Amino acid sequence: MAAIGKIRSWGPILVSVIALALFAFIAEEAFRSCSGVKGEASQQIGEVLGKKINVQEFQKLVDEYQEAIKFTMQRDNFSEDEMNQIRDQVWQQYVSTQIIEADAEKLGLTVTDKEIQNVLNAGTNQVLLQTPFVNQQTGRFDVNSLKQFIDQYNKAKTQAPQQAEQMKAIYNYWLFVEKTLRNQLLSQKYQSLLASCILSNKVEAKLAFKDDNEESQIQLASLAYSSIKDDDVKIADADYKAKYDELKQAFKQPIETRDVKYVDFEVKASNADRNAIAKEMAGLQSQLASADDPAALVSKSTSQVRYLGLPLGKSAYPSDIASKLDSMAVGTSPVFETKQDNSLNIIRLMSKVSLPDSVQYRQIQVAAATPQEARTKADSISKALQGGADFEVLAKKYNQTGEKTWFTNRMYEGATTMNADNRDYINALLNTSVGEVKNLELTQGNVILEVLDRKAMSDKFLAAVIKKPIDFSKDTHSAAYNKFSEFVTKCTSVEEMEKNASKYGYKVLEQNDCRTSQHNIAGIGSTREALKWVFSSREGEISPLYECGDNNHLLVVALTKVHGKGYRDINDKQVQDILKREILKDKKAETLMAKLKGVNSVQAAKAKGAQVAAVNQVTFSAPAFIQTTGTVEPALSGAVSATAAGKFCKSPVKGNAGVYVFSVVKKTNRQGAKYDATTQMARCRQQSMQMVGNFMGDLMSKAGVVDNRYLFF
Repeated sequence: MAAIGKIRSWGPILVSVIALALFAFIAEEAFRSCSGVKGEASQQIGEVLGKKINVQEFQKLVDEYQEAIKFTMQRDNFSEDEMNQIRDQVWQQYVSTQIIEADAEKLGLTVTDKEIQNVLNAGTNQVLLQTPFVNQQTGRFDVNSLKQFIDQYNKAKTQAPQQAEQMKAIYNYWLFVEKTLRNQLLSQKYQSLLASCILSNKVEAKLAFKDDNEESQIQLASLAYSSIKDDDVKIADADYKAKYDELKQAFKQPIETRDVKYVDFEVKASNADRNAIAKEMAGLQSQLASADDPAALVSKSTSQVRYLGLPLGKSAYPSDIASKLDSMAVGTSPVFETKQDNSLNIIRLMSKVSLPDSVQYRQIQVAAATPQEARTKADSISKALQGGADFEVLAKKYNQTGEKTWFTNRMYEGATTMNADNRDYINALLNTSVGEVKNLELTQGNVILEVLDRKAMSDKFLAAVIKKPIDFSKDTHSAAYNKFSEFVTKCTSVEEMEKNASKYGYKVLEQNDCRTSQHNIAGIGSTREALKWVFSSREGEISPLYECGDNNHLLVVALTKVHGKGYRDINDKQVQDILKREILKDKKAETLMAKLKGVNSVQAAKAKGAQVAAVNQVTFSAPAFIQTTGTVEPALSGAVSATAAGKFCKSPVKGNAGVYVFSVVKKTNRQGAKYDATTQMARCRQQSMQMVGNFMGDLMSKAGVVDNRYLFF
């Protein structure tokens, strides 16, 4: 009993301990949950219509699109700018697809498999014409060729995995094309539905025909706003407030933007650096001229132009190199400078030959346990073909199709490397005559090639090129970095940055309205970290020093203004500039219109200082260009259209650059213009469609699009 009593006395303490334990458990779970949510949120690259996409999902779309471009363009890699363009295109396509699909679902619009099949059977869609399944004779997509390929690929996956792996790139490209085609058809359906809502009628058509074809000849008197000095116009605070209220919708922005000031210093080669590179290139020039095989030397020199050991078309070389190949004799050029890309160059032209851009061929791959066995088997096949055997029958005997294939210069001229087997294979294709069968021995076995056709013969150049940038040395970069770093340490504020910049020989520049959708600061490459800093900092803060560009730019940034989503403030500098311009125009117009009050002829206006000129072919639909003020004046075109021939305007017209009065001399219809109701109605409908053509922009503005790509790319 005493023990029980003691335990009871501990009751409040035990309750507290248990409560704390429970709280700790719940808090731990809550922390884990919050950490998971936070981690998930940190991976979100954007949002459309409330649907979030993370960086892995987006990267998968980018990779898919990138591989498709590599396949069609025969490219191995892309520059930073090209990758930015690819990501932009993928993002824009993703956003528009999400929006169209959401609206299409509400409307009950779908794309059926039968509709896809109908497009494949027709074979004329432009998307399909970019695939390898185009019949070279008809120029149309061949659906049977596609079916045959897919059947072969599915069989190869189980029967010949190595062959399936080689076919995979084409198969993946087809999947991309099919998805693109489905999205395209859905978008076309949506736009067709929208277009069917746009109608025209005969009344509209007649009025539009009159607006397009009735031409007026006028005598025009103009008083330009520039005739009044800006300083002579008094503007009060109330004027700014009234004009801001009038134009407020023009100052609405859908996303946050930020203004920055920055100092960018580009590190360049010193005279000592240039002399050292010139000396190195002089040595390379003599070595290249005497090299038996230039491949090793070109590689060792770190030339920016790869050497494939194959004759290439001029378009495969940089433009400065290509411009010299036609006129150059076989041999080695002296070292020459190209200012456009800041490089020194040497060309060794070894041969100039005429070769086809396209070769049609078929092949049988011969593999065996040993090279000798492959050689024996290949000799047997080659002799059988020379004896009149059917190529496709022999190919099927070795589990291959032996189908006809086109090989083009695009398939190899963009390559960055080339091994000996590939070089021998391509040389065989390019140099084998039509109808000739060649037994080609490669490292992995033999290949029996038969060339069936050769097209588009053109000049090809076998040339080794050493191209080296005139770059700065480590010492030059170190000196520039130390000086710039010293300057940055003194940039404790925007004012200090501006004050010290001139002392160090730098210039402060500015960029307004930076957006998260841009890829860099002021067009300088590799400034993503600086851009992330801009959108995570407060007004007045100064960034650390950034090394950017191609490691040749030193950058420091100051955040000067944050413009939040919504309406720009009346005190915003850009808003103030716009308001002042419009107020000046209004007040000058008031003064000039008062000056012309009571004027009832062009001559009377001239007596008050107006410039007089004849203006011909004024129509309602095309704003008139006024020579005396140097601008187009839509308001004047409208006033002229509303004034009868032989009449003077009812009141002065306020334009973009001045105030005008006029008399209409005569009105005529444009020569040869004939009214056709059906044609004109169709034209009106087309014009209306153009006006609603930005429907995607309207849908995007309401889709709650969030773009955080700048955090990742």
